[in-house]
Amino acid sequence: MDRTPELGEFLQSRRARLSPHDVGLTDYGGRRRVPGLRREELARLTGISLGYYTRLEQGIGGAGASDAVLDALVRVLRLDGTERGHLYGLARPERRAATRGVAAADAEQLRPSVRNMIDSLGDVPAVVLGRFVDVLAWNRAGHALLAGHLPFDAPERGGDDGCAGPSGRPNIARMMFLDPQTRSLYPDRPAKSRDTVGDLRLIAGRWPDDPSLAGLIAELHRESAEFAALWAEHPVRTCATHTRAYHHPVVGPLTLTDELLTLSDDPGRRVVIYHAEPGSPSAAALRLLAAGARGGTVNGPSPRT
Repeated sequence: MDRTPELGEFLQSRRARLSPHDVGLTDYGGRRRVPGLRREELARLTGISLGYYTRLEQGIGGAGASDAVLDALVRVLRLDGTERGHLYGLARPERRAATRGVAAADAEQLRPSVRNMIDSLGDVPAVVLGRFVDVLAWNRAGHALLAGHLPFDAPERGGDDGCAGPSGRPNIARMMFLDPQTRSLYPDRPAKSRDTVGDLRLIAGRWPDDPSLAGLIAELHRESAEFAALWAEHPVRTCATHTRAYHHPVVGPLTLTDELLTLSDDPGRRVVIYHAEPGSPSAAALRLLAAGARGGTVNGPSPRT
């Protein structure tokens, strides 16, 4: 039986955020057992039988859903473009078939040309992320910006410093929720946390059967109440670009924009580049941080022996 639990969770989360008033229905009062629209109300609005919609929420039969059915759900649930793509990805597991087994067979070795590319950026911080947001590499400026408390070679050698994901490399999601130094870097931590979970939700929809990803999510769910609460809300975020405030322990306040670039020859891998407004105090602070990284004055702890 085709069963996609994530599809049911997503539909339930989006149904729960709508009220009858939102979709033009008369609410005759009375106590509702669950927040948001009832299943029968959503089924009626979309023109789908209640039995069929119930099966979709149970994660059954999504692969057989027509474009008309999915588009009706998009319309009634008021999904944005990112959410629409996520719905289609969850409902059409055959579209994800090409990704299954790839992660298990590929240890995500970094291509030398990608390593050379981020090194050539010099004082511009850059980080290469794997499919499940493991750090595959960072240049000196990227390391100094995000993780000066970790060894520079942590992506290559792994470690037991509390920041590593299933691969042994530093993991951005794990750092965000379980590493105090990383958490203190973001003055608006709730927004950064939500973006992190939203990105991880999209990744989970694309790689639904990978045990290492499932293990990472289970660990975060177990160790972080904040993560568990956000995960239950099922946010989805493309995270293509942000302008965000930082409070760096060495150079103080920064406002930086990050751009995520996909590597078309490496499915699921991305390069994140950070930059400041030219001539701004943040640009000056970023140059100071990069100079310290080149001179060895912004370093993580010595490797354990």
